[in-house]
Amino acid sequence: MPRDTPRGPDRGTSRTPARTSPRTTSRTASRTTSRTKKSPATSRRAFRARFGKGFGTGLGKAFRTGFGKAFRPRARRSRPVRPVELPARPGHPYRRALGMAGVVLAGAWLGLLVVGSVRVPVGPMDTSMTLRASLSGGTKINVSPLGALELDTHTAPIRLDVDVEQLDPVRSQALVKHPERISGLQDEVARDVGRGTLDLAVRSCAAVVVGAGTLGLVVYRRPRRAVAAGGLALALLVTSGATALATWRPGAVLEPRFSGLLTSAPSVVGDARSIVSEFDVYQQELARLVTNVTKLYDATSTLPAYRPDASTLRVLHVSDIHLNPASWKIVASLVEQYAIDVIVDTGDTMDHGSAAENGFLDPIEDLGAPYVWVRGNHDSRTTQRYLERMRDVHVLDEGRAVTVAGVRFAGTGDPTFTPDRSTPAGGDAANRMAGIRLASTLRDQRSAGTPVDIAVVHQPATARETDGTVPMVLAGHYHRQETRTLPLGTRMRLEGSTGGGGLRAVEGKKPDPVEASVLYLDRDTRRLQAWDEIELGGLGLSTAEVSRHLAEENRPGATPPERVP
Repeated sequence: MPRDTPRGPDRGTSRTPARTSPRTTSRTASRTTSRTKKSPATSRRAFRARFGKGFGTGLGKAFRTGFGKAFRPRARRSRPVRPVELPARPGHPYRRALGMAGVVLAGAWLGLLVVGSVRVPVGPMDTSMTLRASLSGGTKINVSPLGALELDTHTAPIRLDVDVEQLDPVRSQALVKHPERISGLQDEVARDVGRGTLDLAVRSCAAVVVGAGTLGLVVYRRPRRAVAAGGLALALLVTSGATALATWRPGAVLEPRFSGLLTSAPSVVGDARSIVSEFDVYQQELARLVTNVTKLYDATSTLPAYRPDASTLRVLHVSDIHLNPASWKIVASLVEQYAIDVIVDTGDTMDHGSAAENGFLDPIEDLGAPYVWVRGNHDSRTTQRYLERMRDVHVLDEGRAVTVAGVRFAGTGDPTFTPDRSTPAGGDAANRMAGIRLASTLRDQRSAGTPVDIAVVHQPATARETDGTVPMVLAGHYHRQETRTLPLGTRMRLEGSTGGGGLRAVEGKKPDPVEASVLYLDRDTRRLQAWDEIELGGLGLSTAEVSRHLAEENRPGATPPERVP
């Protein structure tokens, strides 16, 4: 080929094919063969998978960064996997509501448990006030280490706990050195309690909202559910507070339940005479409580002596001792502590009524108060004759009446005697008949101008027959304390077992408690003003509790009932 002949299409317009060598022809043939085996797209994908997007780019990187880094297999980018959102299965509406209610209640309870308490100085004492969930409501005042007082102040699912933590020595000494300040203690205590209650209400609201909201967020992990739980908890607390206000009973401070060492100090809330005569008593009794507790703390070695009011008669009601020798020590202690004027025993003092048991009765003469007794179904005629010979013991039977410590009693013994199995099948009929005969005697006493103040029997069936003939009738037999007003106006008072059931105390799963009552009578009218129910733990137990109760006609706002003639 002449040298001036241009090669390729860009050197001229000649299209004469160039000569090819055999080697070129062979290379071309092999390329053609390979292209027939694989498609161009397949070859490019395989090449790119091994060396990258382009060979030229790979060569450029090779010269700049080295062949090893350029031709290293490239890490593939991982695409984020989107979670597959399945349609939510709607739960049962009752189940969802129950779950929310559980979260609200548990969260509110935890909130009150952790946060809901405030420290408040009340008079000379440092106290802490706490709201607690409770089914019965009420107020509990813990006076450590003396014991506690429980007040039935309201009916709501919350209880107010007041813990008396310590007595401030500076404020206490100021009261001791300046007794005139005690007259202003009433207003001071009222202001302190009001301020503490308001602070406690605000803090408790915050506690239940935070507690329920936090628990709702943990359980549901949704802010809306957490906010709903907090709102429901707040609504629950506000509703409970409104219920407590609607059912608030200021007079409950007159009827506390004592426990611990405070059972030995009935003067903490004042005597029955002052309780009845002073009716605007809520703040007064609260101030008196603070004052007396201050005195209790100040006299750390002994509790203050109980100074009885001169215008009040005290009757100790015991029953069903059942041959328990420990009962005499308990009765003697109550006589001394409460300055008892007369003891009334409504029977079953013995267990079998045998002559060998008579020596058990000897401590009665040393109890320090007159003893009025009627026969029970475990007491024999032998027992009755033994007691009739004892000093300062008054045995009542067949309607016999006697005046002791200014109170006129009349009573009759149980017509049946159980230990020798002489009780007939219709035993209640015999007791009712005894009650009818006693009622006739009571009417005769009234006609004679010597009306009876208190009737004394053993069986309640006998007591019910005296309705309308006497202001009050005392009985026992059932080993439980109960007070009721019969249809015609007579108050029937049943006493528990002062002997804790005697030897029978170990027959059941739990021993019977030792029970007695102190009845407060007006010295002029001999009518019941109030009574203290005393309950001691049974065999092997060491608990003590005193409950004070007011007669219905002496409660705030009550109208005096018609007097039983």
